[in-house]
Amino acid sequence: MRLKNFTIGYGTQIFKSFGDESRVRIIHLLYRNEELAVSDLEAILDFTQTKTSRHIGYLKNSGLVSATKKDQWVMYGIKEEVYDMVSRIFDFLNKDTQLLKDQEIYETLYSNRELSINKLSAKGYRS
Repeated sequence: MRLKNFTIGYGTQIFKSFGDESRVRIIHLLYRNEELAVSDLEAILDFTQTKTSRHIGYLKNSGLVSATKKDQWVMYGIKEEVYDMVSRIFDFLNKDTQLLKDQEIYETLYSNRELSINKLSAKGYRS
């Protein structure tokens, strides 16, 4: 699904979302990794729960981010209708050192999580 009606008001909300470095870092992680929980974002970005939730709330209200409940977790991701626009913005930021570092931390944490799951499975525990 694509964005059908792009108005000045909606555009302003989106550009305001990209006007804060913390929100850009969150959007980038959601863009690169599809869905993340607040706790994942906190760990990767070293933000407090309050700061992370406040920025996620702003991004939801601006129409960039959606929330999906999975078991006890709320997962956040980029809305499908704005994905192309977000993608184009990050085409220009593809070599930003902070964003690359955030993604590297995500990949390390994700590989550690997968390793832990595999170790538990080998010991007979179920996730």
